[in-house]
Amino acid sequence: METTTPFVSIIIPCYNDFEYIEAAVKSAYYQTYPQKEIIVVDDGSDARTKSKLRDLEGYTDAILVQKNGGQSAARNYGIKNARGSWILVLDSDDYFESNFLELAVLQVSELEVSLVTCWARCFTDTREWIYKPKGGGLRHFLFENAAIGNALFKKTDFITVGGYDESMRTGWEDWEFYIRLMALGGVCKVIPQVLFHYRKRNGSTTSRANKNKYYLYNYIFRKHEILYSKYYPETIDFFLEKLRREELEKIKNTQRLEFHLGKAFLYPLRLFKSLWK
Repeated sequence: METTTPFVSIIIPCYNDFEYIEAAVKSAYYQTYPQKEIIVVDDGSDARTKSKLRDLEGYTDAILVQKNGGQSAARNYGIKNARGSWILVLDSDDYFESNFLELAVLQVSELEVSLVTCWARCFTDTREWIYKPKGGGLRHFLFENAAIGNALFKKTDFITVGGYDESMRTGWEDWEFYIRLMALGGVCKVIPQVLFHYRKRNGSTTSRANKNKYYLYNYIFRKHEILYSKYYPETIDFFLEKLRREELEKIKNTQRLEFHLGKAFLYPLRLFKSLWK
């Protein structure tokens, strides 16, 4: 449990997000919690993004530059150069409400937590919805990400588990990182308020992850084979349930197809019959 007010480093990796980076940086800058620094990591961005970052220098404490290495590498680079005892990661196309950090630090002072997250408003150009992560301990993170990817955690825990996996460039790197984090015995606390705004875009990391989910499941489960073997019954139940849901979805799709084919086939017969009435 923290006995003093923690200093928080907000890490914002950025790759070619000139359209959205200003909203992300300013949401960090205007956090009502005063004990903070803002570090942007330029992950080999294009000229337009570099120009935008120069415009935002007054809202940051440091802008670090590296060759493009992916989101995990950018986060790791920023965190290694951070002064804070706690780390808040923020993607460059998303943004927090101004009081998130203030409320998150309160959770740290009240409970022995290793991760703090919140409810999120997810949005596209045409719709929006609320996502409510479950939080909890290791069991809650084994088979799904029980937090949003932009969350508050201890720097010492980050160092202990070795940071983000830089080989994971197609998504789910935050979930895999949280599994290792929770394996230390920590708990994730969820603030039951919409304090984060998550932009769903085509070509985003999440979109790529959904297209590569079977590869990513295979990678994560094999990487943590010893851990999942300790939860063997739960692991079997997870895959059996996924199989059941996929079979149900196949049946639904088949029924839809058969319905439409049947309707298309019967239409000319019904039309011919109506003409002879």
